[in-house]
Amino acid sequence: MHNRETGYERHPGNPQRSGGITIEDRKRTSSRKKDHLLICCDNAVEYGTSGFNDIRLVHNALPECNLNTIDTSARFLGHPLKSPLFIAAMTGGHPDTTEVNRRLACAAERFGIGIGVGSQRAALENPDLEDSFTVVREHAPSAFVCANLGIIQLREHGPEWADRAVEMIDAQALCVHLNPLQEAIQPEGDRNLDGCLDALAHLCDGCRYPVIAKETGSGISAETARKLWSAGVAAIDIGGFGGTNWAAVERERAKTGEQVRLGEHFLEWGIPTAVSLVEVVRTGGPIIATGGLRSGTDMAKAIALGAELCGMALPLLKGAMQGDEALIHTIEELHAQLRVAMFCTGSKTLTELGRARTYITGTTGQILHTEE
Repeated sequence: MHNRETGYERHPGNPQRSGGITIEDRKRTSSRKKDHLLICCDNAVEYGTSGFNDIRLVHNALPECNLNTIDTSARFLGHPLKSPLFIAAMTGGHPDTTEVNRRLACAAERFGIGIGVGSQRAALENPDLEDSFTVVREHAPSAFVCANLGIIQLREHGPEWADRAVEMIDAQALCVHLNPLQEAIQPEGDRNLDGCLDALAHLCDGCRYPVIAKETGSGISAETARKLWSAGVAAIDIGGFGGTNWAAVERERAKTGEQVRLGEHFLEWGIPTAVSLVEVVRTGGPIIATGGLRSGTDMAKAIALGAELCGMALPLLKGAMQGDEALIHTIEELHAQLRVAMFCTGSKTLTELGRARTYITGTTGQILHTEE
């Protein structure tokens, strides 16, 4: 089907999806967003290890720097940030998610850090839900904000939906998320990914904003990274294994039947974040390290391995669900840990931290050794 506005050849898929979005479609998408939020907060959805426990920063007993003047400022895609902490995509698309996004946005503005919203599909299908996303720009007027669209929706609706997602929240960049495992486990998931790479390349070729390719918890390999760079993405968010596990989340949603068994079977599927980071760094950059980072020290390790930003979702979501003060405390603690790690490696800036030496041990070291 040809889209006259964009000139993009829409992928021939489900006629209902390509020809129009029903009220039932809209209700299902919005309800799913609330389900995801509640499941992540109320259930054990973290599985495996990110690999950061196998990474050790080399201690510097003569750091020759002042802890009080450590500079954590970063620059990403031309935007200045006060810290490499990035509030990773979490939620939106249901009225009950609006307050969480408001709290996250206020924190992004307060600390001068970047923030990504959750998938905007629900609001693109139903403009009545836009408030759950526009609240981010309203409360973070000067923050670096990333819009979010699934690669399947990009393929089916073309660049027009990508443009609308960016315009909806006045974003500086667009994350196109890749989540094949989640789609395979999700009861109502989209299981045909044919033509997605071409759709991504088409978007990158003509859009006016940087596009970030983002996995959602299974990691990105060097081979996939090279395809993404060739398609024209400006950055990659590796979204590695070891944090929130979407096979576990969708298993909880399915409750019974074959999808539950599939979710159980694939709980250990994916590339550990530390491994994915090392692989993708070798192919180019810039890179956001997301997936199981749980401390400021993990952030320091990620920067030392080559990341430019460090994405976190679940630790910040739990803080945001408790209230503004809990979220602020969480971020302050992460920043304190990051500064001490920088101090104890003799790194006055993130650039210097990026040159800090590391020991890579355990399973992570074994995996990376087999690739050499």
